[in-house]
Amino acid sequence: MRPSELFAQVSGVPLPVAAARFAAAGVPVFPCVPDGKRPLIERGFHASTTDTGQVSAWWRRWPAANIGVPTGAASGLVVVDVDVHGPADGPASFDSAAAAGLVGGWEVLLRTPTGGMHAYYPATPGVEQRSWQAGRAGVDFRGDGGYIIVPPSARTIDGTTALYRVAEVGAGAARTVDAKALRDFLDPRPAPRARPASWDPVGREDAERLALWLGRQDTDRNLKLFWASCRLAEAGVPMTDALDAVLSAAKSDFGPREITATVRSAYRSVHPTPARREASPQRPADGWFRRTAPARTAPNGRGL
Repeated sequence: MRPSELFAQVSGVPLPVAAARFAAAGVPVFPCVPDGKRPLIERGFHASTTDTGQVSAWWRRWPAANIGVPTGAASGLVVVDVDVHGPADGPASFDSAAAAGLVGGWEVLLRTPTGGMHAYYPATPGVEQRSWQAGRAGVDFRGDGGYIIVPPSARTIDGTTALYRVAEVGAGAARTVDAKALRDFLDPRPAPRARPASWDPVGREDAERLALWLGRQDTDRNLKLFWASCRLAEAGVPMTDALDAVLSAAKSDFGPREITATVRSAYRSVHPTPARREASPQRPADGWFRRTAPARTAPNGRGL
């Protein structure tokens, strides 16, 4: 079942019913705080499940809980999250990426309660695509190691309650998105700096300072750990120092093995091994973010 078809099935139904329908369709879910994004359960999205009995128990306990879905291989979907807050112009960044042929093939566009947009794509089979943030562009990528809030969840903004809702359904066949190419386009990585021969302990201090900052975060610490590790890698801090600092100082809802995998993934993204990059198909910009045409009926397709 395609996301658009599933979102149509949960439109207008109570949150406990919607959560059960996601689970029955094979999409793992977990409860988040009512009107918010923070997980209500220990281990957060790592504890998401399709077990309808467990899902029913969670939403009996928290009937107003928003619905969280892990992204990446766990659910078979990834999301490009376009923000409209702060100095960055997320919609303009998304349209520029569309003009470069990097974000076509989405299955469904969702409007968020804050006015932003979530573009859903099928995950690339057999390929790990880690979540990342491109703050200067106003665009985030939710893949492996991340999660998203889905309809009919809601937020209250400035006293007004608004839903996550479908804005448009893709008319053609859905395509995977090249997350690395998109990030390179939106937030180019600086060339690696050579480490001076007389490297001093300041790198270790930087790692410890970032690790302490991570320990104070309450939400999506895995994504923040990835971001912090990228900054350390860009600064030339040895990966062993970053791992030692994070493992010893950072609080987390995931274990040492997952922390190590996240830090290593970040360092690989900043200092990748040379590889041939396939060209992305080109497509003219059409201002997807600002389109207001009514949603079209999606053709039948396979699962999320």
